[in-house]
Amino acid sequence: MAAASRAIAERIPLVDFILEIPLSSECQLLTNHLPCSRRIIVMNKMDLANRSHLKIGSHPNIYVLDTPSILPTQILDAEVCSRLALTGAISDSLIGEKELAQYFLAILNLSDEYKKWAKLSALENERSFIDHKEECSSGRQPCMKGERQHFTDHTQDFIVHNVRRKLFETISCFNGDMQNEVDLEKLIELQFTTLTEAFHLPIELGDNARSKVATKLLNLYRIGRLGHYTLDPLAF
Repeated sequence: MAAASRAIAERIPLVDFILEIPLSSECQLLTNHLPCSRRIIVMNKMDLANRSHLKIGSHPNIYVLDTPSILPTQILDAEVCSRLALTGAISDSLIGEKELAQYFLAILNLSDEYKKWAKLSALENERSFIDHKEECSSGRQPCMKGERQHFTDHTQDFIVHNVRRKLFETISCFNGDMQNEVDLEKLIELQFTTLTEAFHLPIELGDNARSKVATKLLNLYRIGRLGHYTLDPLAF
């Protein structure tokens, strides 16, 4: 702490000015090392307590929310709540992991993100044909390609690629109407079943496999392994 304070004190004279929002107590480092003429106190605690002062600029609009109340105390819009939960901003338990995974799959199915994974399906088909041809010509037993791979780690590339491929194939082969809620639910149900295999989950898990699929799928989405999505509609 002392070393950090010294480093800050050494650098303060180099700055032109500071915009300060004193939330609880005055910063002694600024008081001791920076003249008042080079400090601009833009808000104080009372300002932040007044809801009319949340907007501090226009064109573009600039708002300041007090911490820890970054989010409103109530979110009445179920769609907004689902989007926040999907990103991990609020607890999964408020919606449910399986429901959130279904929500993500609905977003994926209605987007064009899956089309980027088309080459994975084509590559897998080509690889399977070559492997089968070599096995038939040599008479050897097929090698265990996953001998040194950890099937329990769903973030490994070979599992991520398999998940992407399965998702691409289920969406591409789907003959229903994506805009029809019943048809979309059928596709999502099929994807849960397919992903159980893609994540190498044992059959013995039964109904618990859906929970495992949901947990792994949400994690891959949140770490960016299943594409990038704009959850809020953009206004132009």
